[in-house]
Amino acid sequence: MDRFVSTFVNKIDAKGRVSIPAPFRAVLERDGYRGGGATGIYCYPSLDAPALDAGGERLAQKIDGLLAGLPDYSDERDELSVALYGDVQVLSIDGDGRIVLPEGLRAHAGLTAKVAFVGLGEKFQMWEPGSFEARRTAARDKVRGHRKLLGAGSRSADPDNSGPESTRE
Repeated sequence: MDRFVSTFVNKIDAKGRVSIPAPFRAVLERDGYRGGGATGIYCYPSLDAPALDAGGERLAQKIDGLLAGLPDYSDERDELSVALYGDVQVLSIDGDGRIVLPEGLRAHAGLTAKVAFVGLGEKFQMWEPGSFEARRTAARDKVRGHRKLLGAGSRSADPDNSGPESTRE
């Protein structure tokens, strides 16, 4: 699997270190992260949440693609570059699978004792666990409200709920 999936909660130690979940490290390795060198994971404050966005080379390529779609020297391109790349920290993973979260990143996400690692496909986010639970609840409520748009409301097309198992005379 080459996607970040699931949610894991890990403790932050006194030095600001936290272990990246093993399944996430495996995705990063398949994405080109080898550790020990000048490379690392890309991590920056989320633009629309009290969380951190993080990932490997695919995330950087996605950002490059967004920027490439905007005209050179345009205000939009410059603003997006500053908002994303201007705040990126490249974090190395140590031999124990840990990263050090700099104070500025921890402050943005309100991280003190624990981190919720949340898989989002091509990237993952790091949240304060209580804030993430509130976000997850709000997201699920919103999705429930849009079920028909997602195709889950097909039962409403059968007003008497007489699916294939029912028998009518």
